[in-house]
Amino acid sequence: MPITKGFQQLVDEAMAEVTTYSVDQVRARLADGRMQIVDIRDVRELEREGTVAGALLAPRGMLEFWVDPSSPYHKPVFADESKEFVLFCGAGWRSALATKTLQDMGMRNVAHIDGGFAAWKKESAPVVTLDEHKKESAARKG
Repeated sequence: MPITKGFQQLVDEAMAEVTTYSVDQVRARLADGRMQIVDIRDVRELEREGTVAGALLAPRGMLEFWVDPSSPYHKPVFADESKEFVLFCGAGWRSALATKTLQDMGMRNVAHIDGGFAAWKKESAPVVTLDEHKKESAARKG
C-alpha cells in the first residue's frame, strides 16, 4: 500500500497548528516555575547526548498514556494546568507531532522547541548528562 501522506507533510501540518518556541525563548524562561520542559527522546539518545537540566523525561512512545488520566500509566504531573509543557526531541519533528497529538487530546498548555535538542546544543544552551539528571531528580525528590 503506498504512503499517501509522508512524514514531512505530517510535520508541516503539525507545525502550522502548534506553538513553537525558539531555544532563546525557552532559555529566557528556564527559571520560570510555570514552564516544564519535556524531553521525549528515547533512552539511547539521552545516554549518548544528555538532556536539559530539570527536563521531565517522557519517552515519545508513552506520552499519550502518561498524559491521559484514564490510562493506567498516567503521570499526575501532566494534569497540572498551571504549567506549560514544552516538548523537544532531536530535531523538532517528533516534538511537533507529539505536541499536535497532545492538543488533539485536549491539552492547550503545550508547545515545542524549534529544532529540538540539536538546536539547543548549537545555541550552547546548558546540557547535563543522563547521570547528572538522575542525581538532580533524586535530590529534588528529597
